Amino acid sequence: MPSPSRYRAIAADLAERIRRGEYPPGSALPAQRELSARYDVALATARQALQALIDDGLIVVEAGRGTFVAPARPAYRLDTLRSFVDDLREQGHHVTTEVVSSSLRTMPGWAAQLWGERDAGVRALRLERLRLVDGAPAIHQVSWVDEPYASRLRGADFAVTALYAALADAGMEIASASERITAAALSASSAGLLHRPEGTPVLVSERVTRTRDGAAGVVDRAVIAGELMQVRAERTVHQVSVQWGGPGQR
Repeated sequence: MPSPSRYRAIAADLAERIRRGEYPPGSALPAQRELSARYDVALATARQALQALIDDGLIVVEAGRGTFVAPARPAYRLDTLRSFVDDLREQGHHVTTEVVSSSLRTMPGWAAQLWGERDAGVRALRLERLRLVDGAPAIHQVSWVDEPYASRLRGADFAVTALYAALADAGMEIASASERITAAALSASSAGLLHRPEGTPVLVSERVTRTRDGAAGVVDRAVIAGELMQVRAERTVHQVSVQWGGPGQR
């Protein structure tokens, strides 16, 4: 039976080589027999080391072709007040935005509930956008902005201007945000934009961004193509709190 310490050491060495770019995303790893000879271990030990990397999501096996470094997936960070686009571009991804619609409308129930106490029939700016990450449709996002900022954003080109940047120019001082991310099935309204079948598993982010006086400034719902994105939290004592719970828990 392969030595646990030996195959783990091999897996750790290969993982480090992947992280520093010796084996870049999409490149082939040496065959099992080559790894066995290189590390002077039995074939079963080399195979178990590769399985550990598969379990960690660092490599993938393509039938009939070999073992390859997994493609880099953009990460949606939870430790920042910045926009999706700022996070993704910092990670080196090419992000483009398509504006689906932008108009004053009556806020729907889900947005009003996130907002808190709302009068019936209040109109706000509804901004609907599609985010393409490295050319692939990845995020369908609907944002709601209340007055007086809604009127101040008229004429902004959100294909090239970030919503948060436009809000800052309009005088909004953002102080905090709360966000909930859940698994869901892709709805018909998002399926066409994301080029995926209705019912495909996706992640749904609902976010409330608040101003310095504690009032809600923006509410967002973003449908995220789950197989293209990963969610990451950088945890320290004071910077971010991540709570896990089953359906119905708050």
